[in-house]
Amino acid sequence: MTTLTLEQAAAQLAELGHPTRLGLYRLLVRAGHGGAPVAELQQQLDVPGSTLSHHLSRLVQVGLVKQVREGRVLRCFAQYDRLNTLIGYLMEECCTESRC
Repeated sequence: MTTLTLEQAAAQLAELGHPTRLGLYRLLVRAGHGGAPVAELQQQLDVPGSTLSHHLSRLVQVGLVKQVREGRVLRCFAQYDRLNTLIGYLMEECCTESRC
């Protein structure tokens, strides 16, 4: 598993700290490995296209989301390896200072 630096973990957590981005990311995680089209995400979140684009861009920048163009459809995918790395980073020193 890839390890994160403190700065990388902080950047990913900061992006997930926004309610719209967290909701968006949860939709993508729920969508599974097939991802979801941007139009479907926009409908579910009920936000303007420009707002959705902004939030998706932020999640793409920190590596939590990938976008793939399929003809006229832009499909988004949660990057589960990055999510698992972030969770692992948060848990890697669990209980090292005490007994669990």
